This record gives sequence, C-alpha cells and structure tokens, in this order.
Amino acid sequence: MPKQSLSSKLLRFFEELGLIARFMGRYFKELFSGPFEWRETIRQSYEVGYKTLPLITMTSFIVGLVFTRQSRPSLQEFGAESWLPALISIAIVRAMGPLITAILCAGKVGSQIGAELSSMRVTEQIDAMEVSAAKPFRYLVVTRVTAMTLMLPVLVSYSVVIALFGGYISVNAEELTSMPLYLNQIFEAIDFLDIVSSFIKSLFFGMCIGFVGTYKGYNATKGTEGVGKAANTAVVVSMFLIFILELIALQITNVFR
Repeated sequence: MPKQSLSSKLLRFFEELGLIARFMGRYFKELFSGPFEWRETIRQSYEVGYKTLPLITMTSFIVGLVFTRQSRPSLQEFGAESWLPALISIAIVRAMGPLITAILCAGKVGSQIGAELSSMRVTEQIDAMEVSAAKPFRYLVVTRVTAMTLMLPVLVSYSVVIALFGGYISVNAEELTSMPLYLNQIFEAIDFLDIVSSFIKSLFFGMCIGFVGTYKGYNATKGTEGVGKAANTAVVVSMFLIFILELIALQITNVFR
C-alpha cells in the first residue's frame, strides 16, 4: 500500500511537471504568434509596477537603513567604518535589492494574479471566453506574465536606489558623509557584472512569479476553495523558486568573477 501511494505521488508530480512545461510552451507560442494584447499588457504593467511602489519604497528604505546600522558595529570592531558604503552597495545591488523586491512582488502581485484568475475559472468566466473565441490564454496569461517580467527589473532598480538612499541617511547621521563621496564609494565597489547579473536575475524572478501565479489561477479547481488555494500556492511556490533561482544565479555569477 505505501508503495502504491508513493508511486501515485510520483506519477502526479511528473504529470504536473508535464502540464507546467506545456503551459510555458503555450505562453511562448502565443507570445510570438500575435496579435499581441498591448493595451492589456500596459494595464497589467501599471497594476504590477505603479501600485506596488508604495510598498517597495517603504520596505527598501527601511532595509537600507537597518542593514547599515546593523553592519556598522561589526566594521567598527576592525576599524573599517570607511568600508561601510562599499559593503552596503555590494549587498544591496548583488542580492538584497532583487531578492527583497521579488519576494514582495510574489506576496502582493503573485497572490493577486492567482486569486483573480482562479475566481474567473471557478465562476466559469474563462470557459465563457473560450466558447466565444476570445482567446483567454493570450489575454489573461500572456499579458500578465509579460508585464511581470518587464516590470520587475524596473522595480528592482527603483528598490536599489531607495535602499542605498536609506543607507546614506544612516551613514550621514553618524559621519556627516557627503552625497558625492558616498556615491563615489558605492560605484567603486560594484562593477558591470553586478548590474547585469541583478538585471538578468530580475527578469527570471518576474517570469517565475508570473508563470506560477497564472498557472495556479488558470488551472484552479474545487470551486471557491480553489481560489484561496491558488493564491496561497502561488505565493509559496514563487518564493521557493526565487530562492532556488538566486542560488543558481550566484553559482553562475561566481564563475565569471
């Protein structure tokens, strides 16, 4: 009996992988086959980007401020307070900026996408669109995944700037460091590879959030129970995959350093 249970779980797991691969393949097919839903993509970009700015602004500023204050005592033990701006820039640009922004978007946008599409599925709105030949996959899935993929690098860039500004507030409060000197120390510590790797990671993070949210929502079942399950699963799976992608990106980046 346990063997049958294990084999059935493995079978369901591989079936799920097959469905996910088919879902992703359909996305790329619809993306390049046209016509493209530009208006809906722009609207989704507004939903993803502009409406997430207050949360990212507040969180990034606090992260930069807190990280700077926590790092200062450790550097003071070695008499290396002058390295603080460099430490801040490396940590935020390489890891903290993309990672925190992606996690925030997974929690806010990913759950929203999963809940929205799953509610449309259980109320048979998607079925009605399919019957009327409205191409719901292109309108609902392609636009959201594309908007999430394009907007996350923009949000990450904004998050990095705000976090570095929060770090400057903390540094200036303790040492009265000028902004030009602070910026000079920041740009000396990071290189082109740091910026490119963060940008590429952000693209994959955004695509991951978009795919998970739309897949769970588009294929939701079990009535209203499926709405909550789709939203919750979209957040959990997205966050898990973000950390996996971060680990993979770290290994690849270290090869080029």
